[in-house]
Amino acid sequence: MINLRYMALSVLVAGLAASTSQARTVCTAIADAETGRIVEQQGECSERVTPASTFKIAISLMGFDAQFLKDEHFPALSFHEGYADWMPAWRQTTDPSNWIKYSVVWFSQQVTQFLGEDRFQKYIRDFSYGNEDISGNPGKHDGLTRAWLSSSLKISPLEQLVFLEKVVNRRLPVTSHAFDMTSRITQITMLPNGWDIHGKTGTGSPVAPDGLRDQAHTYGWFVGWATKGSQTVVFARLIQDEKEETDPAGLRARSTFLNELPAILDSLTER
Repeated sequence: MINLRYMALSVLVAGLAASTSQARTVCTAIADAETGRIVEQQGECSERVTPASTFKIAISLMGFDAQFLKDEHFPALSFHEGYADWMPAWRQTTDPSNWIKYSVVWFSQQVTQFLGEDRFQKYIRDFSYGNEDISGNPGKHDGLTRAWLSSSLKISPLEQLVFLEKVVNRRLPVTSHAFDMTSRITQITMLPNGWDIHGKTGTGSPVAPDGLRDQAHTYGWFVGWATKGSQTVVFARLIQDEKEETDPAGLRARSTFLNELPAILDSLTER
């Protein structure tokens, strides 16, 4: 049977090919989720950068564990003036499924504000997530709503793999329901070769000493896991633009990586 979602992503790959030529691949890292063994590593994979919207995987686990999030479609939260509205899809009522699909920043902020600073910090420490710094922007006391958005919280591609291994092996202090629902809302596609792909994109810019974002060198993430039968691998792809682009770097990172992934996974199976 033809996988229409995969076909749509393939079309997107072709449409974005010209843009990706202006981005360098910082890191590609893949690990066996059961053993933690790195099976593929290319580039600089130890440098910490902003997790951007890949952090939604962690927020999802927190939100479902704290019972603020119930299932794929509840709660459905209304958009209000003053919320982040950088994308047209954000200016509407949003449920957990569409939150991940459209990467809605204000929905994330509603979850973290419900948690409060103490509980949010505890989850970060329990998850051992990156540098665990949720102080936010200097002097602004905005860590609860901004720490993961080109701010204080940072994580490396290899640390993304360690976190994702804990997610797929259910080795984090959250409920089974939190793992189940996070897996459900992060499901992306089934590849033609039978691998079930889950993941999240992220786009964020470095911040210059003057506090301004360097839009010409934006980072693009795609992280997640792939499962086929009893085998699961976790992956992280990080790119960085070499000039200012119109298409989000995270979407371009996902598109090119999904185009390469079937061959990569086939080669791993053959080893």
